[in-house]
Amino acid sequence: MTATPPLLPGATDASGRPTTLGVMGGGQLGRMFVQAAQAMGFSTAVLDPDADSPAGLISHHHIRSAYDDPKGLAQLAQCSDAITTEFENVPAPALASLAALRPVAPGAASVAIAQDRAAEKAHFERCAADNDGVRPAPHASIDTPEQLAAVADGLLPGILKTARLGYDGKGQARVKDRAELAAAWDRLGRVPCVLERLMPLRAECSVIVARGADDQCVSFPVQKNTHRDGILAVTEVYEGAIDPALARRAQAATMAIARQLGYVGVLCVEYFLVDDGRGGLDLVVNEMAPRPHNSGHYTQNACDVSQFEAQVRAVAGLPLRAPVQHSPAIMLNLLGDLWFAPNARHAQASDTPVTPPWDEVLALPGTHLHLYGKASARPGRKMGHLNITGPTVAAVRGTAAKALALLGLPPL
Repeated sequence: MTATPPLLPGATDASGRPTTLGVMGGGQLGRMFVQAAQAMGFSTAVLDPDADSPAGLISHHHIRSAYDDPKGLAQLAQCSDAITTEFENVPAPALASLAALRPVAPGAASVAIAQDRAAEKAHFERCAADNDGVRPAPHASIDTPEQLAAVADGLLPGILKTARLGYDGKGQARVKDRAELAAAWDRLGRVPCVLERLMPLRAECSVIVARGADDQCVSFPVQKNTHRDGILAVTEVYEGAIDPALARRAQAATMAIARQLGYVGVLCVEYFLVDDGRGGLDLVVNEMAPRPHNSGHYTQNACDVSQFEAQVRAVAGLPLRAPVQHSPAIMLNLLGDLWFAPNARHAQASDTPVTPPWDEVLALPGTHLHLYGKASARPGRKMGHLNITGPTVAAVRGTAAKALALLGLPPL
């Protein structure tokens, strides 16, 4: 995607058609992109096969087709002036076909690398010289029985991950020795995998950057993340959450990764904080997501520009400016389990969904509830998030503790 004149909010073409931003995917990330685009004055179009997709329900246009359907793609290109994506598993060839007709950000080549762990790690290795030596964990690709047999002893114990389509802890298995490795590869269907050495993990963090086609690149603050059962549970963003020197390294590394990809749009890169063997911590790059990210949801209420507005700006070719965080923040991920679990109002678990006590949660200072418009709750389904902001770190952590207790969630 090369730099072109920016798309101006509220503008129309000669026929009176409003400037329209399209998005591949109709989930919650697409919904929040659509909301940000509409708030700025753009019309929006969503391509998603689900008639009840959260983004499709609120968009000006909802094209209900498969992501690789030529007719649907042609329709999206016809009604859009620029196109983005809200999830990394959108077919890269579909993005390539759209790019022949309209500006597309991120491009198919960047998305294809993010879809393949082996290619992704190779890219991270290539970037190491420009990002202060931040590298992925030692690893090996396993595509064949011969590669399985040739795995170095130093990679065990490790984590075996499918090269494609794994997310939220799916498609992964911890393995202690060669026997467990072979059994895990069998269970995963002997598909191409990557084995990563198990690292001495102390914490996890992520960085979100936005880059334009003109090479403007800006970074949001570094987010400290807590995962439970492989799914992001809590994000904390405030002074002291992450060592400042490590935070600067992570931001610089993320910008290098984006620039070497020629990336345009919003990119999230996740990192492990590991023992460095000298009593300190070091950074290990884990994976990237070519889209806004759960860990960046706090930006909606704690920054002067949200990750979704940054995505709109990058896609439309509008100026990017460095986001400013004006409040300490904690984000709580809200899964469908909350609708069935005990909480402050219901002492017993329920077999049918029961609305959580949002009135009590929203009575707490600095709470901002974001639900995604999904028709039904089920365990493991991402239903929304709660952003908590306040004047001080102590205030935000205190409110978060009360909200977690009301919702029946584990403490920080």
